[in-house]
Amino acid sequence: MSGVDVPEIQAAYEAVRSDKDETNWLLLSYASATGDKLVLSSTGKGGLAELAENLDDGQAQYGYARVEYANDTESKRIKFVLVIWIGQGTRVMRKARVGFESAAVKKVLAHHSIQVDAHDRNDLDEKDVVARLRRAGGADYNGGRG
Repeated sequence: MSGVDVPEIQAAYEAVRSDKDETNWLLLSYASATGDKLVLSSTGKGGLAELAENLDDGQAQYGYARVEYANDTESKRIKFVLVIWIGQGTRVMRKARVGFESAAVKKVLAHHSIQVDAHDRNDLDEKDVVARLRRAGGADYNGGRG
């Protein structure tokens, strides 16, 4: 897979992970309808909702997001989510290659608590994603209420 380890993508990844940067998501898209070159298509500060707005129904894309949530009034958790988006209009051959090509993306966007395989923007509902993060974290001090 080409393009995934370029400095621009690495800098965006570091920005999302940084406590000192407001950027909390990035989105990688294929440079063309054929081939495996990825480019940084956008970044933002509006969380999963803003990331979902930027997804293209005709493409496969890869997102990475910082999600902050509180377990109680005393604590705050920060977790990272890898999003593998396959829009409804994605070409069949591209869909078939995502499983293989996502392995290279996971090497670059390596630190994440969960992976969300999304085909619909509702798959990125923050409440549902936070519930999955809590379950993945092992300690759910919220009594299973998500």
